[in-house]
Amino acid sequence: MKLERREVASLDLAKITKFADHLAEAERSGRGVEPLTALDPNLTTEEAYRVQLHTIERKVKAGDVVVGKKIGLTSLAMQTLLGVDQPDYGHLLAGMAVENGGEIPFQRVIQPKVEGEIAFVLKRDLQGPRVTASDVLQATDYLLPALEIVDSRIADWKIKLQDTVADNASSGLYVLGGRPVKPDQIDLALAGMALYKNGELVNTGVGAAALGNPANCVAWLANKLFEFGITLKAGGVILSGALSAAVNAAPGDCFSARIAHLGEVGVRFHV
Repeated sequence: MKLERREVASLDLAKITKFADHLAEAERSGRGVEPLTALDPNLTTEEAYRVQLHTIERKVKAGDVVVGKKIGLTSLAMQTLLGVDQPDYGHLLAGMAVENGGEIPFQRVIQPKVEGEIAFVLKRDLQGPRVTASDVLQATDYLLPALEIVDSRIADWKIKLQDTVADNASSGLYVLGGRPVKPDQIDLALAGMALYKNGELVNTGVGAAALGNPANCVAWLANKLFEFGITLKAGGVILSGALSAAVNAAPGDCFSARIAHLGEVGVRFHV
């Protein structure tokens, strides 16, 4: 899949390439690296998104495929923590998908955390700049329960907004549950989520935790992507944002999330 994007000639390609290389070294070595904002305190959010796009283009050229997007920083608590007033986004690649109930070799990740989310699968394109939550629901084919394994290439998660944006919104892997539900069969704002670690309840959440309604998150994404000349495509998967705090994962840990009216999704980490 070729990435659509609007060229911005004023940005320094050498700097973008350097920072993409920096993050790629973390992936190669399996060890976190120094924050980009420590290397360049003046790094802008726009430049950070260009680093992200540069990295994704490299992966696509190497044979991977863009299959959707993820939305991060959808909770007020996380936005306050990073000093921002809006979410961020990253790309989902085919190589990031893990089968429901499957296992993740721990060497695939660096410092993983697990979140429970609602995934949207689109049946038609969504293009900003004036997409609403209603537009999102009309364009959605079905919904699924999902786990996102967030991971940071930045050592010890010492991130600012520009660091996580450049690092593909701290994406790692993701798991989709297997029971599609049409959007008119669920009240997304009221959908409750329970997250389990090794069989014990560790977090609960509700759809309203994600900007009041997960559909609002997808609408934000469609409108944000318009700034970069990108359209959300039919068939694409959208992870709409965490419904509760992320939980640290270690080798041997099993995680599952149950979302009302959507069912269950699970995964296990092994050495």
